[in-house]
Amino acid sequence: MNSAAQAETSPAQDDLARIADLIRDNRKFLLTTHEGPDGDALGSLLGTQHMLESMGKDSLMFLAAKEFPLPIEYRHLPLEDVFHEAPADLRDRVVIFLDCGNINRMPVDFLRDGGKTVINVDHHHDNTRFGEFNFVDSGASSTAEIVYELAVELDVKVGPAMARALYIGIVTDTGKFMYDSTDARTHEVAAALVRAGVDIDDVNQRLYESVPIEKLKLLSRALDNVELHCDGQLIVTFIGEDDYREAGAGEEMTEGIIDHLRAVDGIRAAAVVREQINRGPAVRKISLRAGDEHTDVSVIARSFGGGGHVRAAGCSTDLDFQQILERICSALADQPVS
Repeated sequence: MNSAAQAETSPAQDDLARIADLIRDNRKFLLTTHEGPDGDALGSLLGTQHMLESMGKDSLMFLAAKEFPLPIEYRHLPLEDVFHEAPADLRDRVVIFLDCGNINRMPVDFLRDGGKTVINVDHHHDNTRFGEFNFVDSGASSTAEIVYELAVELDVKVGPAMARALYIGIVTDTGKFMYDSTDARTHEVAAALVRAGVDIDDVNQRLYESVPIEKLKLLSRALDNVELHCDGQLIVTFIGEDDYREAGAGEEMTEGIIDHLRAVDGIRAAAVVREQINRGPAVRKISLRAGDEHTDVSVIARSFGGGGHVRAAGCSTDLDFQQILERICSALADQPVS
């Protein structure tokens, strides 16, 4: 290979290098992620915060107050200092969106036109490239994996706190390394994070083996409500106010219920429809998972104004349960079986 060919870089590498230069050249940042943050969103948020702090940057994290309390699985994460309002010096800060497929997934007005520059770092295949600068790698297992690559590009030493945050992002977004987004590079990054100080047993205990009895009771009610629709192509459950009350649980305890449904043999899609009881009775949240390799649930989520991955997506709606079922069945009918 000649020297000219060796000097060439891919567009993705150029984007990563450009964002790394922006981070080097600026001092003040505001970090955020999508509403209803999952493990990858929170892990990427915290991991980037640790990275910037290690570089001596002035960095703040933002999540709306309505996102709290977080799901039980993530309450051990150190997010006590997160901002719930716009900082007074927002105009002086570079805003970095992490794991956010489109800007509407963080529906906060001040983030639409605030900040000196907007950087978009994500791995969703349907990302709208809403930032002034975008690094979107749909081949990455998670946004946390991309943040690790950014740290390498910036020559930042990954310490135990950053490694733990990023490992949580990877392990949750890959379904404990079981989803088809997992590849050799994912395991290589995870191994590097373990070498940097991640206690795998402690992480697994906190994420998967610290279940309160109320969550187990809510899961029981959700499984009791399971139905098959669309000629057996869709498995769905509804979680309403009565279910929360009888279980003594909050809606933050619904995390992970969808995974029990997606394991059913022969389905094309699984859905959990739940009432958001603290935001008015008309608002419902839908979590979607693909049951086969041919179904793209992100298309279904986008029809409700949401988004996500081919195999995992979500959205919110004010439609009633029957209308939701009709739209999902229609969207499934529009997708070829093979």
